[in-house]
Amino acid sequence: MVEAGYITAEQANAAWVEPLTYVPLQFDLKAPHFTLFVRQQLEQLFGPEALYQSGYSVHTTLDPRLQAEAERIVAEQVSALADRNVSNGALVAMRPQTGEVVALVGSADFDNVEIDGQVNMALAPRQPGSATKPFVYLATFDLPDKPQEKQWTPGTLTADISTAFPDGVNPPYVPVNYDGKEMGLITVRAALANSRNIPVVAALQEATLPVFVDLMQRFGVTTLTRPDFGLSLSLGAGEIPLIELTDAFATLANNGLHIPPVTIQKITDAQGEIICEQGTAQPCQPGVEAAEQVVSPVDAFLLTDILSDNEARTPVFGANSVLRLDRPAAAKTGTTNDFRDNLTVGYTPQLVTGVWVGNADNSPMVNISGVAGAGPIWNQFMTVAHNGEPAQPFMPPAGVRQHEVCADTGALPSDACPEKRQHWFAEDRPPLPKEQDLWRRIRMVRGTDQLANEFTPADQIEERVFKVYPLEHREWAIRHGIEQPPIEAVAPLPTPAPGEVQLAITSPGEGESVHGVLPIFGSAALPGFASYELQYGISHDPGAFSPPFSGPVGAPVINGQLGAWDTTGLGNGPHTLRLLLRAGNGAQYETRVRVFVDNTPPTDMPAPTPTWTAEAPTVTPEPPTALPPTETPWPTDTPVLPTDTPLPPEEPTPAAPPVEAPPAEPTFDATPTWTPEVVSG
Repeated sequence: MVEAGYITAEQANAAWVEPLTYVPLQFDLKAPHFTLFVRQQLEQLFGPEALYQSGYSVHTTLDPRLQAEAERIVAEQVSALADRNVSNGALVAMRPQTGEVVALVGSADFDNVEIDGQVNMALAPRQPGSATKPFVYLATFDLPDKPQEKQWTPGTLTADISTAFPDGVNPPYVPVNYDGKEMGLITVRAALANSRNIPVVAALQEATLPVFVDLMQRFGVTTLTRPDFGLSLSLGAGEIPLIELTDAFATLANNGLHIPPVTIQKITDAQGEIICEQGTAQPCQPGVEAAEQVVSPVDAFLLTDILSDNEARTPVFGANSVLRLDRPAAAKTGTTNDFRDNLTVGYTPQLVTGVWVGNADNSPMVNISGVAGAGPIWNQFMTVAHNGEPAQPFMPPAGVRQHEVCADTGALPSDACPEKRQHWFAEDRPPLPKEQDLWRRIRMVRGTDQLANEFTPADQIEERVFKVYPLEHREWAIRHGIEQPPIEAVAPLPTPAPGEVQLAITSPGEGESVHGVLPIFGSAALPGFASYELQYGISHDPGAFSPPFSGPVGAPVINGQLGAWDTTGLGNGPHTLRLLLRAGNGAQYETRVRVFVDNTPPTDMPAPTPTWTAEAPTVTPEPPTALPPTETPWPTDTPVLPTDTPLPPEEPTPAAPPVEAPPAEPTFDATPTWTPEVVSG
């Protein structure tokens, strides 16, 4: 300018040293993030030159009233959480039946550079945490290549019990619940409603990662493309934009019919001629008109029914959490590691809203969950948005029906079930029959912890109610105060080395005919001896044995009389004599002799002699129960005790009633017959 003669050198020097004052760039835009999002879409449709030179008029889906309320509520809640290091928030609201975006807030303050306010967090991929759990369970409702009885239902029992899951090439994955606690065996309804982590990992293991990722893609999620996802994907380890997650929930609200988000309704040129319009042969957003049924209306409704069940989520969220509206509403929260992301996504039949709270730079917030961070925004906005609108229920589609089930087991209730509920199920996937309910009435010997059997006098039998856990979870139940019935049958331990155990019945012999009162001879001794007892069973392969007719005896016997057996009250026929030996550490061993009881009075004709081919008696050890080991070995100086680790119990076989007595009441099979659908956590 000096060279051109516009100013003098002195003026130039003065300008050079003058301090500069910068004015921040301001955009005078209504709904700035929504406006810029639409502009990006228009540039993709027509190119940037046509957009700025053609004088188009663009009619969008935005509802100005709802947009203003959304901006206000997001800004107020973020400001209220400033002491928790919360600086930002986002919101997307859509009409489920049309996909129309009626409100979109990309940040708490578009003009605030300190929070990266111009970054549209509604479009930015972030980890959704537990907000994707409904879709994991949805994948288990329609497992490919598996029979109908293997498909999961809202009543399927799953284990909220610490489990190490194999995770491909990764180390075993051991998920932990948000509250650090475990709830035991719970239904899918309870697991999802209370956002338990361990069961949903088991669900993803059952569904498999490829099936789940494919389902999410059908629901409009485009970002789960990494090849190295593991089971942590069930807890929201993959990043998803809020608008796509909200659209996925809109598909549930729309009975499984997916419609991509719609922001442009109509475009006209400078002369008012319509260039494109949604719902016509020339839509403004190609593809959004092609609604696709991505899951059955039945499965979508079953998920909605769980997510709208306020009673089911009460144990963790409370009866009056921010997830409850004044009308039927389904909702799910999400919280990521180190509190970097908070989400709440939920819907009514009329509107679906997704909310994110966090920091654009991914810095952690301070101890705040999805229900406390994003939940209040969701609740306030949904309340305002529905003002003046009638409450609508979620209408069940064809193919579902209600069943009365046991509240905490999901099966048809047994007569021992303490609490019942009415819940929806698919007609082709009903709840388990009452015979598989965990709640059982068990016949016990009165005043003891022993199972009653056919030998127990009727006046000594009482029924008790147990919630019977399957064997793999029995110890967990006992540790957590859930009383379990005893297990009668035990698995044999390996045969001990020669000389360690002296166990034999030498008289009567195998296959011998016996009568009256006869002495029993043999040996019962081992290092760490505790006791022995004699029992009998009816037939040569009895399912159960009598109470001891001799013993328990607390002193060992070697080549001597073990006891006496009075057979006079027994019916004639095959019987089995059992000698049961116990060690101080709880180990049990047995041997048996098969005989024929014949108390027929003598006649002039000699009685026929039974034909029998004797077999060598076997020694069958049994596993230890929890008794303290003895410190004094006997009869050798160096005891070799059985292993301390019991093997899994066998399932007992019910015995036939004795022929000489009236039929006894049926005995209870002590091993639960129900096997969980999940090998999990």
